[in-house]
Amino acid sequence: MLTINLIREQSSFVIERLKVKNFDATATVALVLDLDRRRRELQTESDSIQAGLNSLSREIGAMMKEGRKAEAESARIGIGAMKDKQKQLADTLEEVTGQMQAELVKLPNLPHQMVAPGKSAEDNVIVRSGGEIPQLHGGAVPHWDLIKKYDIIDFDLGIKITGAGFPVYKGKGARLQRALINFFLDEGGRAGYREIEPPIVVNEDSGFGTGQIPDKEGQMYHVGIDNLYMIPTAEVPITNIYRDVILDAAELPVKNVGYTPCFRREAGSWGAHVRGLNRLHQFDKVEIVQIAHPDKSYEALEEMVKHVESLLAKLELPYRIVRLCGGDMSFTSAMTYDFEVWSAAQQRWLEVSSTSNFEAFQANSLRCRFREKGAKQTTLCHTLNGSALALPRIVAALLENNQSPEGIKIPAVLVPYTGFDLIS
Repeated sequence: MLTINLIREQSSFVIERLKVKNFDATATVALVLDLDRRRRELQTESDSIQAGLNSLSREIGAMMKEGRKAEAESARIGIGAMKDKQKQLADTLEEVTGQMQAELVKLPNLPHQMVAPGKSAEDNVIVRSGGEIPQLHGGAVPHWDLIKKYDIIDFDLGIKITGAGFPVYKGKGARLQRALINFFLDEGGRAGYREIEPPIVVNEDSGFGTGQIPDKEGQMYHVGIDNLYMIPTAEVPITNIYRDVILDAAELPVKNVGYTPCFRREAGSWGAHVRGLNRLHQFDKVEIVQIAHPDKSYEALEEMVKHVESLLAKLELPYRIVRLCGGDMSFTSAMTYDFEVWSAAQQRWLEVSSTSNFEAFQANSLRCRFREKGAKQTTLCHTLNGSALALPRIVAALLENNQSPEGIKIPAVLVPYTGFDLIS
């Protein structure tokens, strides 16, 4: 959520920057400023009444000491009327503040100055690429055929147990899944991230803190009887560890890595682009999260990008890094890099990671702050997260790119985790 100070002091800048996200903020900003003005007027009036109450209470105390009881009793009537007025003001102030908050959460985060205007993925900027695109043998097939051939992932069984988009991993497919999770976690640990195993359901406050609510609640599975949400990513519970927390500046950056299953209600439409592992309702993902000093958050973002890039290089997957344009960015992000791997059998790029800096947008909702040594005031942290990595499309690319007439070769870096080097 954008801070009211930013909107009050730089309203024109806010409106102009949000145009890069194709968002017209003119009316919302005007309403927020009007509600903010009304809120401050009510607060000033309430403070004035409180000052009068304090002064009158002192006068009544003096009257009682001097034996002027009749005057004191008469003055107490005035106190009652003032308290009634203050209560009315407090109720109105709460209502106006609630209205202002409801409008504030409608405003997306401001895109960083480096973010290009644009409306869709076609306007994204390719930053760099790596790896070699493989040349497959004549009988190469997409991963949805490979998983049936080697009996390693079963979509029909998932439909029987739950429904579409909930695959069952079997045998070497399950081992490969576990190998990737452990490899990604170990690599995160080696890069200085502390491992976290969080809950996979969160409450409404957590969803609000990281921006899934009110923006994406329709995409999350909702446990209605308990008003809990199945997480769409480990970003949500891990970042919410720092909700209502004041850190020391010396503690920054805080770096966490965690594995969780992830759940998405909206898994896309029918077609080859969402077939097989390309888009699921339940999938596994390892997430990296940083809580950073505002002066160093873009250094942290670059570090996270290099970490994700190193994972793809070690898996020997051809990849490219894309900086998203304004129209393709999330509601909460200030800057996002997507990572895509080449799917040789599908002949297209598959997104496998988004790595983003949210600046103070999430931290403001989370009330995640830090204090410099010796300072009294606190400052909002910057929050960042990245997929490191999401498994389904990584598995799809590994299966397709490494297939041969003899079987599917496992990348050397994973063999110590799988215990085998070939799926045959």
